[in-house]
Amino acid sequence: MRNIALFLSYLGTAFHGWQMQKDLPTVQETLEKAICKVVGHPVHVTGCGRTDAGVHAKCYVANFKTTSTIPVDRLPYALNTHLPADVVVTKAFDVHEGFNAIGSCARKEYTYIIYNSRVRDPFYVNRAWFYPRHLDEKVLQRAADQFVGTHDFAAVRSVGTDVKSTVRTVYYYHVERQGDLLYLRVCANGFLYNMARAMAGTIVYAAEGKFEPEEIGRILEEGNRTAAGPTVPAGGLYMTHLWYEDGVTKFECPG
Repeated sequence: MRNIALFLSYLGTAFHGWQMQKDLPTVQETLEKAICKVVGHPVHVTGCGRTDAGVHAKCYVANFKTTSTIPVDRLPYALNTHLPADVVVTKAFDVHEGFNAIGSCARKEYTYIIYNSRVRDPFYVNRAWFYPRHLDEKVLQRAADQFVGTHDFAAVRSVGTDVKSTVRTVYYYHVERQGDLLYLRVCANGFLYNMARAMAGTIVYAAEGKFEPEEIGRILEEGNRTAAGPTVPAGGLYMTHLWYEDGVTKFECPG
């Protein structure tokens, strides 16, 4: 039995997230159906994370097990003939038997994009969050810096998934402006449900003057979700970089 890892990219607008759901289109279901047609038997695909409805992935890693002997260099082309235009497999390779797309992932990076202009651009609908009031990227960065380190992130997550601990480590949170676009890039060893979107909403609240950036530390300590910012729209969020290192396999998936 072979264990095969895939790199893929997808636009999440038409999907109800990654995770299989009854009577709703998901990326996992779409990918599993395509793989089944290529390898000739049903498969279960493990994804690197449960992206929400409308969230995109410039880089996503999934793995599945198969008895097929199809060479890995031919798999992306074969799979893409059975996938819709908004899901593309870019690479396939053999991994060791114990590799798991979510369990073997050491770090993840999400990027949230804000279209910060007084005039809406139709080409960014469901691709970035339109925000007409000017945001000072320096204030956003001061606020983002407060999240770096190991903290209890209960104040910036939505209830919906049971976890053993809400403590995570954020390695960096960078804010960059390119014209009217703001890119918020955050890397952590794991993300809670809606954590990346709630963090983005919180630093925007700070830029709006609702509280000082330095107050975010207190908000995290208190663990009060209502004191932090809102969960911003899903269409601006992208999974953009993944790091793997499980003692046997080591690679990156850059978006």
